[in-house]
Amino acid sequence: MKKVIALLLTLAMSVACVATLAACGEKAEPVAALITLHGSSSTYDKNFIDAFNTACQNKGLKKSQYTVKSDIDEDDSCYTAAADFADKGYKAIFADSFGHEDYMIKAAKEFTNVQFYHATGTKAHTEKLANFHNAFASIYEGRYLAGYAAGLLLNTMKNKAKNNNFQVGYIGAYTYAEVISGYTAWFLGLEAALDEGYTATMQVQFTGKWYDETLEKEVANTLIGNGAVLISQHADSMGAPTACQNATVPNVAYNGSTGLNTLVAYSKINWVPYFEMMLDQAMGGAAVATDYTGTMENSSVQWALGPNVAEGTLEKVQAVEKELKAGTRQVFDCSTFTVTKRAAGTNGENDFGLNVNATIDETGHLLQYHADVDTDVAFTGDTDVVKTVNGMRYFAESDKRSAPYFDIQIDRITLLNAIF
Repeated sequence: MKKVIALLLTLAMSVACVATLAACGEKAEPVAALITLHGSSSTYDKNFIDAFNTACQNKGLKKSQYTVKSDIDEDDSCYTAAADFADKGYKAIFADSFGHEDYMIKAAKEFTNVQFYHATGTKAHTEKLANFHNAFASIYEGRYLAGYAAGLLLNTMKNKAKNNNFQVGYIGAYTYAEVISGYTAWFLGLEAALDEGYTATMQVQFTGKWYDETLEKEVANTLIGNGAVLISQHADSMGAPTACQNATVPNVAYNGSTGLNTLVAYSKINWVPYFEMMLDQAMGGAAVATDYTGTMENSSVQWALGPNVAEGTLEKVQAVEKELKAGTRQVFDCSTFTVTKRAAGTNGENDFGLNVNATIDETGHLLQYHADVDTDVAFTGDTDVVKTVNGMRYFAESDKRSAPYFDIQIDRITLLNAIF
């Protein structure tokens, strides 16, 4: 009898011990890991980090079940980090930078029982690995809306227009399609909001880096010195917004609020919905699409206004948002921009061979465009992405894959340099 009682006590203590350990998170199995190019000082990476932490908390994960590893370069150190997480038992591993993709694919091929996810990549739909996924969102729509808010503000700044034309500026990291798509969408939104009789032109300067606060500030100052009366960016620091604040020049941001009084608006991808799907899959739920595009409808694309806006901006931007959701307005409506055909390999300002895949009519409007959807080494244009729906011809961005492929250099935008 004593032996039976002792055995029952031992079992009871073991159960209590296991329960205590689980409550403390000491025995909880690892679930998800996030690999980022930079840390939270980068607005781009901070957006991922914040969303990842929020999603993990929303799903009830303990802190020991998820982790973030920052400052991982776009080289083999990404593979090493991913492989280390896989060895430790993490079920879902996500990397956030374009240049991480090949190293994540390498890890996915080795660790076939682990799911790997990657933002802004292009190869998941052609690699066809069951455990490798790309994800992005229709952020060009958010940028268009932020640009629309900027155009409404310019309508109150007509004294800044020269011959009824507003000169604006844009800081870009690289001449990737993602950046080109973003600045073009933003510019088209700005133009669409201008009062009749007014136009805009834009200078774009590239930094060749995703994150360099000093350089981004210098570029913003250069653009302001060239006559830009409003600045936006696809670069990841506070350099440009700070330069605008110092010069009292309106600024449109990306990935979140700057907290500065020159802020007009910002747009960002909200990664929480995608991370929650990723975590659901890791915990035995439904599989995530190989190539996923978030939308405004599921709150993956968000925008907000800053303090520096024209009266009535919120209602006007919300009205345009409804049109985008309904499909009665398209960001890349071919009737709203023109294209000058450029030969590949030529040199000169605003002439970098970006439009060689375009078929245009006699007025310069786009009829066809073969985009590089199935990425190869030569970035060959392989898929016509111009569609006509209800009489509207438009470039269908992110229709054939999640990552942007709009790489057209439209008229009225001047590239001051090119970083390929």
